[in-house]
Amino acid sequence: MVDQGTVLAVCRVHALLADQGSGVTAIDKRPVTGPVKVQPYGLFADVQADRKNHGGLHKAVYAYSQSDADFWAVQLGREVPPGLFGENLRLSGVEANSALIGEQWQLGAKAVVEVTMPRTPCSVFQRRMAEPQWVKRFTEAARVGAYLRVLQTGSIQQGDEVRVIHRPSHSVTVRDWFSAPSIAKMQALQNEPGLELAPEYQPYFEKLLRRN
Repeated sequence: MVDQGTVLAVCRVHALLADQGSGVTAIDKRPVTGPVKVQPYGLFADVQADRKNHGGLHKAVYAYSQSDADFWAVQLGREVPPGLFGENLRLSGVEANSALIGEQWQLGAKAVVEVTMPRTPCSVFQRRMAEPQWVKRFTEAARVGAYLRVLQTGSIQQGDEVRVIHRPSHSVTVRDWFSAPSIAKMQALQNEPGLELAPEYQPYFEKLLRRN
């Protein structure tokens, strides 16, 4: 597995947009130049208009990999510039979908983040992209990117190194959990020493248990 990559772009909100469903959305992220502070609730001067679904300590930063953006560029027949999907980080080398839940990355000289969970596409994203059946297509491709929790604050910028500094002992990746959650994967996550799971996992766990 690759242990090192690069921050291709650091993106934060460009403008709040009116949205017919949520009222307002901060999905319009665009690259910025120069160092940006990474704080417990996300990037300095960034905004999450709906923190219930897109923010908080366990969804502070959203990372997306260039390899997945390249896939969508071919599928859509257009460029997928950094920030189009609402991501804060566009990465090269380190694959967000293949990251283990609980994997830790150092960004630049000081900031440390932890992979917490996959992104779940929503109707706001559908309206943003204006593509037929976008949520379904994005879901089926399972190229969803990863939410990150900030373990250590610091500043990051385009060109910074991304280093994987910790991998948990389980084998559940972001894509694994998004595409095929199971009791076995749930137990692997619950049994991982020191892993703090996002509160959003509990409803999924309860649903899995009811099915069985």
